Amino acid sequence: MAILLSTKANAMEAWRDALLELEPGLDIRLFPDAGDPAEIEAAVCWTQHDMGELRRYPNLGLIVSMGAGVDHLLRPPGPPPGVPVARLKDERLTSGMTEWVLLNVLRFHRQDLEYRAQQAARVWDELPAPETSARRVGFLGLGELGMAAAHACRLLGFPVMGWTRRARQVEGVETFHGEDGLAAMLGRSDILVCLLPLTPDTRGILNARTLAMLPRGAFLINAARGGHVAQPDLLEALDSGQIAAAALDVFEPEPLPADHPFWGHPRVLVWPHAASITIPRSAAPQVIENLRRLREGRELINLVDFSAGY
Repeated sequence: MAILLSTKANAMEAWRDALLELEPGLDIRLFPDAGDPAEIEAAVCWTQHDMGELRRYPNLGLIVSMGAGVDHLLRPPGPPPGVPVARLKDERLTSGMTEWVLLNVLRFHRQDLEYRAQQAARVWDELPAPETSARRVGFLGLGELGMAAAHACRLLGFPVMGWTRRARQVEGVETFHGEDGLAAMLGRSDILVCLLPLTPDTRGILNARTLAMLPRGAFLINAARGGHVAQPDLLEALDSGQIAAAALDVFEPEPLPADHPFWGHPRVLVWPHAASITIPRSAAPQVIENLRRLREGRELINLVDFSAGY
């Protein structure tokens, strides 16, 4: 039986080599060269792979998503019925996201955009020093990625808040939940970080109404999914000064069209969905573990709960 790999062309060989280093006997096929469809027992794939195409493989027993997000799996027609889907929970993926969030929290907090503008204008002017203990950072989503980034911000001295759909308690983080809790946290968030899973309930959560709840001049950081943001509403909020600046790693659609106003907006920082990139050598052990469990009929790890949307 064989494993099908499907991701960006420049990452395909790195994934193959990482898996073979742990399990040298694996028969790995690089999409679209799948060979006999009946020989494929597992597919390890990323967002660009068409879920409908996976219905070609009658003996497919496992799908592994090459990242933490799974919204691409939920798009119609979805995975083949009855085939379990696992996602990655990788320490390097988590630390990479924490780095990116901290990069932008500190960029905004320490007035980097203003200083870069002064540099471009050759202006030597010391701005008033910011007070870390007065800069409140709110997190939408306290999953694995959100929790790690929130604790890192707390260790730097920022007051940290977090919003989730259901009530939960997190040491060192002031927590909110539900519709009322969302409004309460947004009203106090000087920097808002979105790390939510994209579900029907969270799609478009950052819109004209919710952006207006933030303190005037707040900053937005989004590394979750582009579908969380109503882009015209964010542009309007930026142009009005309601949002001082935004750091965006995700968009809808992707790649971001070359004529999109985000590219040239002076208060928008654009990344090409690169905040935290899965490193094959780091993530491969999870994939191999699930393959072994599949072959031995044991319980799989990191399975997606489609009823919850993640």
